[in-house]
Amino acid sequence: MMAGDILERIVARKKAEVEAARQRIPEAALRRQAGAPRQRRHFYGALSQPGPSGVNIIAEIKRASPSKGSICPDLDPAAFARRYEAGGADALSVLTDADFFQGSPADLKAARAAVRLPVLRKDFIISPYQIYESAALGADAILLIVRILSAGELREYLALAADSGLDVLVEVHSESELEAALAAGARLIGVNNRNLRTFDTDVARASRMAALFQPPQVPVAESGIRGRGDIEMLQAAGIFNFLIGESIVRSPDPAVFIRSLKGE
Repeated sequence: MMAGDILERIVARKKAEVEAARQRIPEAALRRQAGAPRQRRHFYGALSQPGPSGVNIIAEIKRASPSKGSICPDLDPAAFARRYEAGGADALSVLTDADFFQGSPADLKAARAAVRLPVLRKDFIISPYQIYESAALGADAILLIVRILSAGELREYLALAADSGLDVLVEVHSESELEAALAAGARLIGVNNRNLRTFDTDVARASRMAALFQPPQVPVAESGIRGRGDIEMLQAAGIFNFLIGESIVRSPDPAVFIRSLKGE
């Protein structure tokens, strides 16, 4: 597989997954499940302002990735979630993609049940079906990736998420994608330092793009953040939210590592 084909392969696989899921649970039934009363935890609210340390950490539960392969295949999502909360994480991100990241909806359920933090479902959302599915799973927020959605889909999915009681992290990688996110009315915008077509990473990308943000949009730096030095560099550009996965998962003690990221 060529590196440039990764995102296309993920999206193609996701389309097949959604169609298979529709056969198991029709969308109308899933919509009813999504509308059931549930206790919301406010993902956007937890990240809209800097915390006491000046830094908010979205700590990710991540077993593997296409670029790094297996990271922690026997990861216990509930145990990791508790360690993250103990270290002062402000929110969780849980990968639910099976084929490329070895995640599952069960990981999200287990992690959320173990803590009081708001939880982002991190997946490749290309259909309203997945938004209803996310609400039915109990997610507090979803990820929408500008690169894999049309302008119309982005607006539609933002509105549908709001109607479904879900906050949204809108992910961009380039200036044109940021323009699309702003035009769609996104409030919480993640700058992915990793190019999802090639999976190359440039941790300074978020700092370069931070100047293009317009209030009240709130930036989140994603990917490639390895330590306090990266945090401080990005803070200097006005960023106070950081989504971090691999570095936390690989650390000997996730709680201690998260506190170090916050400068505590």
